[in-house]
Order: sequence, then structure tokens, then C-alpha cells
Amino acid sequence: MRVQELRAPAPVERGPLALADRPIPAPGPGEALLRIAACGVCHTDLHIVEGDLPPRRPVIVPGHQVVGVVERAGSGVGLAEGSRVGVTWLYSSCAHCPACRRGEENLCPEARFTGYDVDGGYAGFMLADARYVYAIPQRFTAAEAAPLLCAGVIGYRSLRRAEVRPGDRVGLYGFGASAHIALQVALHWRCEVFVVTRGAGHRRLAADLGAAWTGTAEDRPPAPLDRAILFAPAGALIPPALTALRPGGTLAINAVYLDRIPEMDYRLLYEERTLRSVTNLTPQDAREFLALAAEIPVRAAVETFALEDANAALQRLKRREVQGAAVLAIST
Repeated sequence: MRVQELRAPAPVERGPLALADRPIPAPGPGEALLRIAACGVCHTDLHIVEGDLPPRRPVIVPGHQVVGVVERAGSGVGLAEGSRVGVTWLYSSCAHCPACRRGEENLCPEARFTGYDVDGGYAGFMLADARYVYAIPQRFTAAEAAPLLCAGVIGYRSLRRAEVRPGDRVGLYGFGASAHIALQVALHWRCEVFVVTRGAGHRRLAADLGAAWTGTAEDRPPAPLDRAILFAPAGALIPPALTALRPGGTLAINAVYLDRIPEMDYRLLYEERTLRSVTNLTPQDAREFLALAAEIPVRAAVETFALEDANAALQRLKRREVQGAAVLAIST
């Protein structure tokens, strides 16, 4: 099978991913072998490829928004061969620590992550822990479903961590793959949504999807926000987001990597404003969101690339040229 390997982190402009041929792996007990149809290209992949997140393996196949079919199941697996499933960033957890028992598998100290600790979806096939795969609603194509598995689920968790309630005024800072899906969920909850992003094309997409107002970080939103989510990995956006929050409001940071948290005036947090992080996702998040996405239904704006063009997809993502989500369409 063909894979894209990362052998040494480097700026994506140098094309650090290399095509390679590998044998198709065999599933062990509790594992499923997936024939991959599509894999989303995520900012987390960018951070892994460029070394912002320190390597955990000498060679890794990135990719953690994976849609495929069960090619073969190992012993003890109840998945039917041929069933269409998805894999998320959370590859597995220990299932017995206090965090896992609380349903907070995202905080498990033994959690492993797809495309980081184990080989991911920039490939023709991959192995998955059968406990952590999810049925894909039939209304979505593989390319449409791929961004739902990270951008979508993490955006959903971010809305929950920001304590968004129906009818709230919600600010989204940064408008890439995750934010354009979160906006649709917030609108489904009858929220008024303001979008802050520097890209004119992203502002147009946000308006087309139903945002009530769009602007840049230099613009003050026209009304105080009840809740806000920071999607861009730019700590410099924290002060303006807090400034826009009403007293008692919450800002959730949706970023696996953040360049810095700037020094700021305590008055930005005063009046019981809350600043909190969002860490990965849980299986419950994935199940809830996929059902909700099919009900709405969520429309994922997708730009597709061939597996051979994974470096180019990451380069476009870094330059903020992707409208919506980048997806590798994989033929085996």
C-alpha cells in the first residue's frame, strides 16, 4: 500500500512527507483493518509535520480524520466487514483510570493519538482500535464525513466547553475547518454568531453560512458576546476575545498547540469571565456529534487532494488558502 511518511519534521514548504510503499498490516485482537477512502488534513497534522508537537516515533504516517470500510476484523471485534466507519484523533485510552471512568478519556494519561502515536490515515489502509471507531451516517460521502471526525467533533466539544446555550451570542475567532462546522451547530441552536478572521474569503464563507457579523481582530464586535471560541493557534487573539465577552462569559481555546499566552490586564478576566482550554475529544462527543451532524445536516465545505499531494495540501492549509476543510481522497 502507498503511504505518506514523516521521517523528520520540517517546514511544509520543504515537502517533508515522502511517498512510500508498505505491506498491508494484519489486524490483531481487538483491531480492525480499514481500507481508507478519505482522510482530512488538519492543523494538528501541520503541527506534527513541522515539529511544533515533538515527535513520538522516528517515522509516522500522519492523519486522524479517517473514513474507510472495515476490510478485516481481528479476534474479539464485533464490526462487520464492509461497514463504513471513522477514526478520530483519540486512537485509544486505558479505559480504567479515573479520567476514563468519568467519561473523560481525552484526559487519560495513557491516551494514544492517531497519526501521532500510531500510524494514521495518509495511507491506503490503517489499523484501528475497534473500540474507538464510529459509524458514519449514510447521508455523508467519505470526503464530506472526514472533517466531521476532528474539525467537527472538536468544534462541538468547544461549543460545549464554552457553555453555549440556545440563543447565545457566540464569537468564533479564526474560521477554518472546525469553525465553519461549529457555526452551523450554533445556528441550529438558534445562536447569533459573530466571526473574526483575517481572510476575506473566510469572512465571505462565514456570511454565506449564516454569520450575523464578520470582521477582523482589529474590529470590535457590534455587541457583547456571551461565549467565544478561539480556533486560531494565536495567543494574541485572547485579549480581544476577552474584551468582547460580557461579564460572566466564557472563552474556550480550541487548539492542541498555541504559540503563547500574552501578558494582559487582569481586568480582561475580571467580572467572572472564564478562560479554559479544550483538550481533544471523547467517544461520547464523537457519537453525539455525528448524530447531530446528520440531523442538521452539517454542510462541510471540502477541497480534495490526491494522496500524492499531501505536502501541497498542508502548504495551502498553512497559507490559509483552504476554504473549509482539506481532504485527501484516497484510492487503493
